[in-house]
Amino acid sequence: MELTRRELAGLGVLALGASGFIGSAHAESADEAAVKRAVEELRTAWLRQDRAKIESLTAEQLSYSHSDARLEDKAKFINGVMTRKATFKSLEFPELTVQVVGHNGVVRHLWVSESELEGKVTHTRIGVLQVWQKQAGWKLLARASWKLPTG
Repeated sequence: MELTRRELAGLGVLALGASGFIGSAHAESADEAAVKRAVEELRTAWLRQDRAKIESLTAEQLSYSHSDARLEDKAKFINGVMTRKATFKSLEFPELTVQVVGHNGVVRHLWVSESELEGKVTHTRIGVLQVWQKQAGWKLLARASWKLPTG
């Protein structure tokens, strides 16, 4: 059976479309699920100011940057969480995605929070990139955040 160029092109488009559909429907790997759990555990520990949990979930080499460009190591990050003056009413990480590459997990999400300090309520919505590394469990190695465009 001979196929024309048009038929071959159509089959190629169909094959590319099918591979894209199959790729997007892949099951979550065990490592991806473990990274998601670690992110959630850190979020919860952050809200509760649980020093022991935060220490266990962060790498000694932690590089943590804030959306205002402040950069902290592990000790400064943990101290900031433990001595914060604002009361957090909520903290959510919507649009969370995880991609595991070797022993690294790349996490992207939004940081959406409501906090109160001296009677003033603040709503925060920023973008976040986290890098987790598999080292006796998943540990946060790096975090960067940025201000999102308004409007």
